[in-house]
Amino acid sequence: MGFSERLKEFCNRVKTLRSKIKTEEATKTSLIMPFFSLLGYDVFNPLEFVPEYTADVGIKKGEKVDYAIVDKKQNPIILIEAKFCGENLDKHSGQLFRYFATTSAKFGILTNGIIYKFYTDLEELNKMDKSPFLVVNLLSLKDNVIPYLQRFEKSAFNVPVVTAKANELRYSDQIKQFLSKQLTVPDDSFIVHVMTDIYSGRKTQRVIEDFRPLVKGAFTQLISDKANEKLKSAMAAEVSEPQVEEKPAPVEVVDNSSNMERLETFFTVKTLIHDSLNGQALTYEDSKNQLEILLCDKWLCRFNYDEMTLYINLKSGDKDEIKRKIRSADDVHFYKNLLCQAAQKMTDNE
Repeated sequence: MGFSERLKEFCNRVKTLRSKIKTEEATKTSLIMPFFSLLGYDVFNPLEFVPEYTADVGIKKGEKVDYAIVDKKQNPIILIEAKFCGENLDKHSGQLFRYFATTSAKFGILTNGIIYKFYTDLEELNKMDKSPFLVVNLLSLKDNVIPYLQRFEKSAFNVPVVTAKANELRYSDQIKQFLSKQLTVPDDSFIVHVMTDIYSGRKTQRVIEDFRPLVKGAFTQLISDKANEKLKSAMAAEVSEPQVEEKPAPVEVVDNSSNMERLETFFTVKTLIHDSLNGQALTYEDSKNQLEILLCDKWLCRFNYDEMTLYINLKSGDKDEIKRKIRSADDVHFYKNLLCQAAQKMTDNE
């Protein structure tokens, strides 16, 4: 049985025992020591896994950390502070912080037998970081954290390698948090960065506001497309396998690319004619085969997707219009001057 399977089996054990554990000592013997035994440490060998390790802190002599994993020279490399399984860990990192500063340990672990918080000194040498680089919850174990946790197995443990992985994990988490924030509410600097290679005009606050929903929408669509690609690949792989039993129910993959492309077209037009709007609102109406962009409650241009034709209203009326064949909505850039001319006429009449 591999590490991942043994770990998941242990997680099931934790789920069964946790409600029956009432003290810190019971947490240590029933949950914490077996966990480190799973990692390959001899928890009953004081030359390797030291209980009540003395970590003098300033004037407080004789303070002890619950456990220390030591090297062959008896130098601590990992400090472990243990709490009762029903206790919240948020208020206890300061205690481990003090111990860390007075020893040669490179890693600190704060745990209640269910949640394990892993710390090191990435920000300032020999000073424990305020935030853990890895948090493992055995009641909701995530597959992506297992490889990082496996680095703490006795047989695989290597301080430089684990430190490098800790740094990688910390920055990876920060990047995910940043991207998650931009997905929800993209800030101005992020929008300007996205616009750098796709918009050559002045990036005024008004232009940034025009791009904000487009950036958010494109971001969301990209994630949706990637998810759909994976789903389609999984479905294709499933279909390619011989079907012995009844066929699984079909999965419907929703494709929103058409709506997204039309929204992008609308914002492209809005950006192209921005200086000709004179403060008037630009809106759109979207039907099955046509996108109609409206200015001053009248149509400015129409995209007919059946004929791939662009219609531009040059006189705010149905009789004076220009009809152009286009290969795709991107061709609208070629008609910027005509669109600006039409928009200028329409706003001048208001």
